[in-house]
Amino acid sequence: MLPWSRLLRPLTALLLTAAVALLPAATTAHAADTRPSTGWNDYTCKPSAAHPRPVVLVHGTFGNSVDNWLGLAPYLKNRGYCVFSLDYGQLPGVPFFHGLGPVEKSAEQLAAYVDKVLTATGAAETDIVGHSQGGMMPRYYLKFLGGAAKVNALVGIAPSNHGTTLSGLTNLLPYFPGVGDLLNEHTPALADQVVGSDVLTKLNAGGDTVPGVRYTVLATKYDEVVTPYRGQFLDGPGVRNVLLQDLCPLDFSEHLAIGLFDRIAFHEVAGALDPAHATPTTCASVFG
Repeated sequence: MLPWSRLLRPLTALLLTAAVALLPAATTAHAADTRPSTGWNDYTCKPSAAHPRPVVLVHGTFGNSVDNWLGLAPYLKNRGYCVFSLDYGQLPGVPFFHGLGPVEKSAEQLAAYVDKVLTATGAAETDIVGHSQGGMMPRYYLKFLGGAAKVNALVGIAPSNHGTTLSGLTNLLPYFPGVGDLLNEHTPALADQVVGSDVLTKLNAGGDTVPGVRYTVLATKYDEVVTPYRGQFLDGPGVRNVLLQDLCPLDFSEHLAIGLFDRIAFHEVAGALDPAHATPTTCASVFG
């Protein structure tokens, strides 16, 4: 039997699913409407010679363009990057919690947003950094929507590249008639991220990568959401798969922490964006 601590996050996700289904449709506020003065999403920002590509941050399921990036966005901004983040996968009447719509539609939103960023900055390419679904969904854009011509690198932080069993919880879905239909109807993105989904089967058919893009995957062995964690890793040329505990055995970050405030992960992101000037990541990188 799984310990309760490992079941907590999957159960929270299912409870949020139920909450989404019950939210009143009259609620229309969005995270972007109350965005603080963040220092990123500055469309007057022009990339420097040192960092010639803008960075687009792609939040995870139930995330949004602000809350998911209160740690990493300033970290990159302070290092001289033009940083942008989008909201995607919104469902009608659901405020703040995004990344819930079908992955294919979310990839279309990302495609439009990348074009907007490239037009504003004058850059020829961008780099994408995504957390959870936000590390997987851009691969659909790269593979099927022409994104490979506009993206230099994709950095996935705990990405759902090959789906998740939610610590085995999704294996129970066949025993609860109607639950799968609830996921599909109210939160398609969750259904799309289950191991063996139609979307993931299509995405990974013929290989995990596309030519011309550098891929980095950052994973933690303590991930309790995208399980098993090795399913996050990619195969193919131009791929670097990183287990944070190989860099720092004292890093105990789980699925949310690795994207929200893990500065060891942030140091690896910076190195992946600028490999020519990357320095080794160690436990001391938390102070960098």
